[in-house]
Amino acid sequence: QVQLVESGGGLVQPGGSLRLSCAASGSIFRFNAMAWYRQAPGKQRELVAGTDVRGSTHYADPVKGRFTISRDHAKDTLSLQMNSLRPDDTAVYYCAAGPTMMVVALWGQGTQVTVSS
Repeated sequence: QVQLVESGGGLVQPGGSLRLSCAASGSIFRFNAMAWYRQAPGKQRELVAGTDVRGSTHYADPVKGRFTISRDHAKDTLSLQMNSLRPDDTAVYYCAAGPTMMVVALWGQGTQVTVSS
């Protein structure tokens, strides 16, 4: 069974950067879309950024201009470059794959990102 494994989370000061990575244990070519979601304490899980096989990307308004999503189809990996991090970016970040960015068939286990001074 294919699994998604995230890495790269941690503690960073406001204004800092982190790069999240997601690796698949098997081929995920059948999934048209991959995305990053996040869930902060007491809040619902929300879409942060997504990309599909055509190369289209989508970003949630709060992260536009600060985060960049990229997918390596040959290596079955997904990355999220996060710059100018703010305390309200603190959350568990999940890698996701599915037929669309909003329809998820496979989740990773999540990685904690904490933005604090």
